[in-house]
Amino acid sequence: MDDVDRIVEQWARERPELETEAMAVFGRIYRLAKVLGDRQEKVYGELGLNRGEFDVLATLRRAGDPFELSPKQLSATLMLTTGGMTGRLDRLERSGLVTRSPDPEDRRGLIITLTARGRHLVDAAVGAGLDAQRDVLEQLPPAARRRLNALLKDLLAAAEP
Repeated sequence: MDDVDRIVEQWARERPELETEAMAVFGRIYRLAKVLGDRQEKVYGELGLNRGEFDVLATLRRAGDPFELSPKQLSATLMLTTGGMTGRLDRLERSGLVTRSPDPEDRRGLIITLTARGRHLVDAAVGAGLDAQRDVLEQLPPAARRRLNALLKDLLAAAEP
């Protein structure tokens, strides 16, 4: 019996008419996301990054060579306001992980480019983050991991607009 079972049991006692299956499923998803998010935050912290900074660097890295995007593209990908993005970019630029330069296609725009140092750091961070995730996931047999992935994909598709 885990904490989620105890919460569901309490609701069953207090409100027996409630169907609590969704509470159990999503309570576990939420707790798992929190535990793994904290682990990844710790891993990134050991490399001198926070989660938000990692997300920006990873987005630039995934964009492929020449590893550059506009602030608007970054904001849209990360679902951030431009103000939130500006703060992250300021910190990353001061750390020498990204550069800002004028957009040759738009005189008012900027291009954010991942530096060689930023690329090296994000490559290390993504590997370390995956190791932390794999440590947990490998507690399940391979067939169960594949099934879990398929079920979560279906559930996410059902939940998204």
